[in-house]
Amino acid sequence: MTAVLTPPPPRATRRAGRATRPVVVELRRGLGPWTGLAVLLTLLVTMYGKAPGWQGRWADATNTLHVAAGLLAGPLALAAGCWQGGRDRRRGTLDLWESAARPPLRRLFVAVAPSALWPAAGALLADAVCLLATWPYAAGGRPFLELLAADAVAVAALGALGHVVGRAVRWRLTAPLLGIVGYVALGVGAYGQGSARWLGPAAEHQFLWDRPVWWFGPVSMAWTAGLALSALLAAGLRPARRRLLALVPLAVAVAAAGLILRLPPDEGPWRPDPALARPLCDDGVPQVCLTAVDARLLPEVSAALAPLNAHLKGIPGAPVRWVGGPFGPPRPGDVELPNAAADAVRGRLPRPDLYLNAAASWLLSDTCRPGDGTGPDAERTSVVNLAVIEWLAPTPEDYGPDTTAARPYIDRLRAKPAAAQRDYLARYLAANTCRPEEVPIP
Repeated sequence: MTAVLTPPPPRATRRAGRATRPVVVELRRGLGPWTGLAVLLTLLVTMYGKAPGWQGRWADATNTLHVAAGLLAGPLALAAGCWQGGRDRRRGTLDLWESAARPPLRRLFVAVAPSALWPAAGALLADAVCLLATWPYAAGGRPFLELLAADAVAVAALGALGHVVGRAVRWRLTAPLLGIVGYVALGVGAYGQGSARWLGPAAEHQFLWDRPVWWFGPVSMAWTAGLALSALLAAGLRPARRRLLALVPLAVAVAAAGLILRLPPDEGPWRPDPALARPLCDDGVPQVCLTAVDARLLPEVSAALAPLNAHLKGIPGAPVRWVGGPFGPPRPGDVELPNAAADAVRGRLPRPDLYLNAAASWLLSDTCRPGDGTGPDAERTSVVNLAVIEWLAPTPEDYGPDTTAARPYIDRLRAKPAAAQRDYLARYLAANTCRPEEVPIP
């Protein structure tokens, strides 16, 4: 007997067969792709408007992406998921969809896939674009990828929860109202004061030399994904007794929330990173010391302070070090620097003249107790202080206070010989400006 060999189906037929899988069909149609695009564009436009502030440091980029994803992408996914969830009810095809020869839970997971996966994909793509834009300018540290992954899971979970609400509630205005309520709730949670704010996906953190504890990212994923999965199981399982399985992911979510709630209210999951907080100093006099996370800024800050350091070098009472960072208890002769990270743009110091003037102002400012700094000489002392700052570090013409009253003192200081200038500066640094009668007049 001769065997008859059946030829394999053409490649185009095989490809078409694979493309007709239900989850692929659901991902390609409806609101899902547009939701992912909307999330992507929303995050990119928001990040583009703030690019000068975050593009120079991994911590700033991660923090800004985290807040934008929580406050903008989250409510958008919630509203879009709700609208997608009510699609079959609006079209009158809900009975047809439920009559398909598949288990109810499988049908629900197929239906919810666009609401969850597309917003998460949009958020992850925006993360990748922004991190690539940060890479040429960032110095120390690394992006906290585990937190960005947790943000994507949170966005997907919000999309899934919105889908469940859309299937259960018939009102057409549910989707926009749910998005508004979600935005308000996430915003209030993000800017709260207790430990509960770390449960939300938009809690902000400011310190550049910290890192999150290793378990926070996975636990945050368990918290948000557990809530969403519990809602899906409760909505999709039949008969009702099987809905008890929804308690399993709910228990995981509650356990994860318990761990997060035990975090300190202020610091949350963030701890100092010794590698990022270690001081890097130049060899100038006085020294300029910044943290390792701002290593790229050190040459520019040193150059900006060079004119002021030339005046202070060798003067009794002058600072020994300019410090900017968490270097522990200050040593004798340490003077705090203005925040160079706040003034930097893409790892550069755009206005060295402003930074120099701010450093001189910080050096010559005193914290007076109530009742100090008063008396008949108080106004004159304030004018003399302004004159000394302008002499050491002139304020740029397009910035700063009116120096007309201090002009005579400024001219006197500039007209003095170098030795007389150094003698006056030593006497001024030794005086207590909170006692106006002790301040020497130029």
